[in-house]
Amino acid sequence: MTAYVIGHLYPTTGHPGEEVLSYIERIQSTMVPFGGRFLVHGTQVEVVEGDWSGALVVVGFPGMAAARGWYESAAYQELLPLRTRNMAGDVVFVDGVGPDYDASVTAAALRAAAPQPRR
Repeated sequence: MTAYVIGHLYPTTGHPGEEVLSYIERIQSTMVPFGGRFLVHGTQVEVVEGDWSGALVVVGFPGMAAARGWYESAAYQELLPLRTRNMAGDVVFVDGVGPDYDASVTAAALRAAAPQPRR
């Protein structure tokens, strides 16, 4: 099942500095051995609810093991400080859902697990 690495990054300047540009130039080559590819990168978000600041990055991997393998790889760990020294952010890993996912099944499981009112 596809796993996603999602980054909510907070640039501190209007234009990325040299270290961030180097990071951007080199990151894709670190993902290729793990089957990773950018799904969202370098685009503006359209806020329709709530507040949003910063940039959004979404990378897809064939599975959670591949996502973790990429993040923990020597190649990526070498690059990571180029971003973290210059840009704060939150990064999460999350499994996706399969093509047959049905939200109503999830709702039914949540209902069944909910505490029942006392009588």
